[in-house]
Amino acid sequence: MDYSKLLSTKVQVIKPSGIRKFFDMLSGRKDVISLTVGQPDFHTPYHISNAAVESITKNKTYYTSNSGLIELREGISAYLDRRFSLQYDAATEMFVTVGGSEAIDMAFRSIIDPGDEIIVPEPCFVCYAPLIEMMGGVAVPLYTRVEDKFKVTPELLRPLVNERTKALVLTYPNNPTGAIMTREDLEKLLPILTSKDMLVLSDEIYAELTYGRKHCSVATLPDMRERTIIIGGFSKAYAMTGWRLGYVCAPAPLIKQMLKLHQYGIMCAATASQFAGVEAVNHGDEDIEYMKEQYNFRRTYVTNRLREMGLDCFEPEGAFYVFPYIGGFGMTSDEFCDRLINEKGVAIVPGGAFGAGSEGFARISYAYSIEHLEEALNRMEAFIRDLGGKAD
Repeated sequence: MDYSKLLSTKVQVIKPSGIRKFFDMLSGRKDVISLTVGQPDFHTPYHISNAAVESITKNKTYYTSNSGLIELREGISAYLDRRFSLQYDAATEMFVTVGGSEAIDMAFRSIIDPGDEIIVPEPCFVCYAPLIEMMGGVAVPLYTRVEDKFKVTPELLRPLVNERTKALVLTYPNNPTGAIMTREDLEKLLPILTSKDMLVLSDEIYAELTYGRKHCSVATLPDMRERTIIIGGFSKAYAMTGWRLGYVCAPAPLIKQMLKLHQYGIMCAATASQFAGVEAVNHGDEDIEYMKEQYNFRRTYVTNRLREMGLDCFEPEGAFYVFPYIGGFGMTSDEFCDRLINEKGVAIVPGGAFGAGSEGFARISYAYSIEHLEEALNRMEAFIRDLGGKAD
């Protein structure tokens, strides 16, 4: 049987995730130290896990509302107001999703018609362009620059906006660069963003992980709440990656349409995960602060070690990634990372996985213990010595 004639053409032309390619290379290799995945090494805080266990032992294993438990939505609403000065109605302006990834998918499915253009700043996480293209939209890359601290600037954005532009994706704090957008940075974009009817999809999954200054959501700026779809979740802030729990916040007319797709495709997020989420948003602020303090220490350690190796390294201000420049060794990012894993047993992700404009860089996750990081960086330092030391 010729499955190529039966499978969707759009699905067949989409490339697999470059992150997963290197993650999958680790299978069965006990000698390899991985710095590839944004997987917190912390356990989910006990009181959060216990809330899920208790919900199961009390037989709270039923379907919830499609929007999610009302107590969870009310908790998210209070959390967003308390932490980021964002106000969203729990009944009409949000719903609970299966991770932030589903929230992104539901948003794109709800706003894109064939031919619509969505501006996607790169480097960025791998999911945006494929999801846009599956809906018949056009992902328009905006190539941010290290000299701009990987921020979206008016000079880069303005030439890309036209009558076909439906939305701009903002992914700050950024994966893979660790860049942030300050309130001052966002304010510079306002004349462009408010000049026409266009939306902003603001993926704020790393909002709690900023170092030195507090995250600013674009929805808090004048005239932007009505234009913004906020993606949030529990994975990074509470070390709850496997719980698959996220949420989307937006004006009620947008949420109403997104919720229809969620109803048909998902029904509701796992009930036990939702009860864990209730505990997290209501009693997890101290957990966030503790983990962020640890990540900040690791951030400084990794950045300093890389610079001592002679690598140019942008100073990350958010998330838990470092994005050093490794393009001066006379090989592509893929070649560098292939050799590093095969010769020294260290896995990092080549920049090309995060967009065509990311060649020459590599992503290193510091969501690992100091002992894990130290051993990996010792091996990487030896690898760079073998290459002759500092890059050109």
